[in-house]
Amino acid sequence: MNQVEVTSVSSKGQVVIPNDIRKELGICVGSKFIVVTDGTNVLLKPVRAPKMEAFRKLIKESQRIAFRAGIKKSALVRIIKKARNESRN
Repeated sequence: MNQVEVTSVSSKGQVVIPNDIRKELGICVGSKFIVVTDGTNVLLKPVRAPKMEAFRKLIKESQRIAFRAGIKKSALVRIIKKARNESRN
């Protein structure tokens, strides 16, 4: 459903999302958004955690790819540890 509402920005840069739109989109206190601009428009896109089934499919596909490439579990653990250490620096 397309809705048009008018809102304003507070002195703290906060924007009120009208109640009807929050209800329609399931937005609640603490909801996270991606904010995108093209220099003229602003888009707020709710960030939703993926469903566990989608995550399980991703894991299975990753395991299949690693198996075909001949990558062993011990190598994957080492690679993950290295990537985590690098992201912290």
